[in-house]
Amino acid sequence: MADTDILCGIKVVEVASWVFVPAAGSLLADWGADVVKVEHPERGDPQRGLSSTTAGAAPYNPLMEQANRGKRSVGLDLTTDAGREVFYRLIAEADVFLTNALTAVRRKLRIDVDDLRAVNPRLIYARGTGHGIHGPEAERGAFDGAAYWSRGGIAAAVTPEGSEYPVWQRAGFGDSGSGASLAGGVVAALYRRERTGAPSVVDVSLLGTALWQLFPDVVAAPANRDRYGADGRVPHLPPRDAFPNPLTNYYRTKDGRFLFLTMMESDRFWPDLCAHLGRTDLRDDPRFTDHATRTEHARELIRELDEVFGARTLAEWKETLRTLRGVWSPVQTALETHTDEQVVANGYLQPVTTAGGHEISLVHGPVQFDGAPFPLRPAPGFAEDTDAVLLELGHTEEELVALKISGTVF
Repeated sequence: MADTDILCGIKVVEVASWVFVPAAGSLLADWGADVVKVEHPERGDPQRGLSSTTAGAAPYNPLMEQANRGKRSVGLDLTTDAGREVFYRLIAEADVFLTNALTAVRRKLRIDVDDLRAVNPRLIYARGTGHGIHGPEAERGAFDGAAYWSRGGIAAAVTPEGSEYPVWQRAGFGDSGSGASLAGGVVAALYRRERTGAPSVVDVSLLGTALWQLFPDVVAAPANRDRYGADGRVPHLPPRDAFPNPLTNYYRTKDGRFLFLTMMESDRFWPDLCAHLGRTDLRDDPRFTDHATRTEHARELIRELDEVFGARTLAEWKETLRTLRGVWSPVQTALETHTDEQVVANGYLQPVTTAGGHEISLVHGPVQFDGAPFPLRPAPGFAEDTDAVLLELGHTEEELVALKISGTVF
């Protein structure tokens, strides 16, 4: 790690599986922290064995690679006294502990707040939960498809009215944002400890993240109850062909692709749009002269714009609209983002070689410092750093062999 890394010198110990909390650990590793991922010596993180539906034909698990990059992996049995002794030596030198272990598991393994603070009083303890640390379901397990997407109101918010079933979320959809929030909370706690000496317990839940991301609906729901029904749910936006502002809408291109206009201040951008479309006659049409008339004649204008945009391919529109003053964007696939000029210029995707030897591109964290992305490192192979980490803790080669023979470490 370079001396300029934001968290250089910070040590993090992680006992976490799947994506949410490991994603927080990956961001801390990106920012320069030494993150040691403690895994069961036989099973490891169950995410390693999951055949992700997002992987498709890929010979690697994108969730495992993305959420664990830059860490070191140690295989350690925390159910044994010998394993806990090794773990406590790790904790004694750590700044931060990350976990998504359920309360009952933390108690059983003796890795709860009081257990670890007895070893290291300055330790920042960071927990990721499904439903928060209070309430009747505080100790209930969760995944983002349940606590975030479904219970948090997002599935209902994005599912079109009349659909037979709610819309499915994409893999890790709630985990990534929750992980970023937890990483940010850890950094805030490090700052507080530096300033005051007081360590914090940091909590982020999938349910809480969902409410934060859906706050316009959630905040307005009680006030909307009388107008929109008992559930307080604001109806979905008007049909596309009748949307009141035609300058904020999707349009299909000649080759069956889509672009999206987002011009809230329609009067400001309407003349320039007409010029770029080569349709100054629309600008002078009395039906479309200002926002009020365009709203009144929205269906007619949308039909006109449908015809205009349908006459050229998306590639042609990208070139034509390059100098457009108003906001617009092509609707891209995940594959197209790999060569997007803005993605490339900002280093939002970076190549790494996985522990299995595969060349892949990982997504850089959403935060950059000093105008440049950090280089990313791959996720570790299972327990590949056990020897190095234990030797750093002061174990001798003989002790390490004995721990392996006993099954305490792998």
